[in-house]
Amino acid sequence: MTSLALHLVVDDPAAAATWYAEVLGARETSRIDLPSGQPLTVELLLGDTVLAVAGEVPDAGLRTPAALGGTPAAFHLRVPDVDAAWRRAIAAGATEFEAPHDAFWGDRTAQFLDPSGHRWAIDQHLRDVAPDELAAHVAAMFG
Repeated sequence: MTSLALHLVVDDPAAAATWYAEVLGARETSRIDLPSGQPLTVELLLGDTVLAVAGEVPDAGLRTPAALGGTPAAFHLRVPDVDAAWRRAIAAGATEFEAPHDAFWGDRTAQFLDPSGHRWAIDQHLRDVAPDELAAHVAAMFG
């Protein structure tokens, strides 16, 4: 396990595991099933990060961001082609949060909400940006 692992509450762990595999390239590493055969938890590997998904248990306070009305957090994931990853996510049912664009900090970036409401930012590095150029962009935007 890496220093930080993610454990996300999702609508349907089996469907989410498939979604993360098809859209983000995650690979399933283990699964714990309930007696009913439904998964309790599915563990995936996304790059070098452990990503576990489990279903909602409202009585225990385990809810999806969609059920809670949104999330203030975003997971950033480096991808080789933002536009291709974006199209894959939207075609698989993601909701647009921020369309692909070239950002002032040197990345091509986009954001979407997965089917359970988790926000993902996908980033493709385009160029290194000098600190003074970054500072000028920030000053122009917020000054």
